[in-house]
Amino acid sequence: MSPAHPPVRRSRTRPAVACLALVVPAALVALTGCSAAPDAASAAVAPSPTSPPATSAPTAAGTPSPGASRTAPPAPPARVTIPSVGISSALMRLGLNADGTVEVPPADQGMTAGWYTGASVPGAAGAAVIIGHNDTRYGRAVFHDLRKIHQGADIIVTNTRGQTEHFTVTGKESVSKKSFPTQQVYGPTSLHALRLITCDGDFDANGHPVNNLIVFATLD
Repeated sequence: MSPAHPPVRRSRTRPAVACLALVVPAALVALTGCSAAPDAASAAVAPSPTSPPATSAPTAAGTPSPGASRTAPPAPPARVTIPSVGISSALMRLGLNADGTVEVPPADQGMTAGWYTGASVPGAAGAAVIIGHNDTRYGRAVFHDLRKIHQGADIIVTNTRGQTEHFTVTGKESVSKKSFPTQQVYGPTSLHALRLITCDGDFDANGHPVNNLIVFATLD
């Protein structure tokens, strides 16, 4: 997946994600490497550097999360499973590239999704972000069937301690990379939220998907 926007410069307050390549919080505008085109594998979804860190925010609705009373912070995620669409993947850790865009899984590891470490840990307050390819130059990738997910579906995240957190899908949206809803995805929230991101839509003249698919979920 390649970003629809030029790389976002690193900010001291917020990162950016690229669509394999993606750009993160200030301008989470592009999606993660989702194109089948030979050059699309280098792009990633990126949160922009202008948005506040997802980990620091309270929820849009201001509603306390079901897990708000927990005292021990959750461990880093190790696997994501979505039974309803047949997705099960180990999770690699994704940070930022030198240009401030969010890393995405390498094209030759397209069947493995990644957790963006600049956002929340799944299960903690704030928005956790998992990025995966739809397709790469090597073929079908881990989030190829993510578009089939429906509201109410169960997303299971297993952490490095072997503990599981269940998230329920509240909605999904296919958005243009030119108008990525950065605040909605990475902005402050008191909810224990999860966002899954991949590429979507038609291809542009360079063979890159023009949209990002965003799946929204909250902790049960």
